[in-house]
Amino acid sequence: MNTNNNIYTVVYTSVIVVVVAALLAFVSQSLKSRQQANEKADTISQMLTAAGFGTKAEFQKIGNAAVLDKYAQEIAEAFIVNPEGEKVADLPLDEVYSPSQLKAQNYKLKGSDVPELPVFVFKNGLTVVPVYGAGLWGPVWGYVAFEEDGVTIKGAYFDHESETAGLGARIKDDPAFQAEFQGENADWEAEVKVFEIVKGGSPKNADGSEIMDNRIDAITGATMTSIGLENAIQTWLKGYSKYFSSKEQPAPAEEAAEEVTEE
Repeated sequence: MNTNNNIYTVVYTSVIVVVVAALLAFVSQSLKSRQQANEKADTISQMLTAAGFGTKAEFQKIGNAAVLDKYAQEIAEAFIVNPEGEKVADLPLDEVYSPSQLKAQNYKLKGSDVPELPVFVFKNGLTVVPVYGAGLWGPVWGYVAFEEDGVTIKGAYFDHESETAGLGARIKDDPAFQAEFQGENADWEAEVKVFEIVKGGSPKNADGSEIMDNRIDAITGATMTSIGLENAIQTWLKGYSKYFSSKEQPAPAEEAAEEVTEE
């Protein structure tokens, strides 16, 4: 074959292009599967951290497989509710919502479409729900875990795409900030704000106790990120308000004891 003619050059170039394209497609697909697996494990580790099953650092150390196993051991049910608080569909127990999926539902929450609001209930009675919104430089998101009463916050974990290191990034990097949510309450009956993040946090009584238990201190030097996170929490928790408000509250310990005695 004459390797100097035009036909050879065209054929040779075409073959090389096809081979390279096939290799790139294969590598891209392989990386995509791995990225999706990493994203799923990371999302689950954030939920588990919010619910107090461990720290994010601990889950990073044990690896994806162990994170998935831990989640499978602890999760009881997962389902979708609408803003009216009605359960509209069950979710497979191994399905979670990625940040990109939360972004799509966030548009619906702010618009006229009916959003799909995922709810994750664990065997210990905790309920975890996501939040998503815009920080200063990009999206912020996270998970809030509620005690069985559906009001008291057990814990929270937040993440971001591009907030400023040492400032807005503290919503993820500062355990002390996330710990502020523990023991706070969501005010499901509030007309304006279910939960607030403001400079100074809640005003205090003379004995040092908080006057408002649905308010925490904003991050110093990260006003816009704090506002963005508050808006994300407000938007999503407002979407869940009818669901949590309609939950049957557990009976006080004394009443439960009386019921057992009567039986």
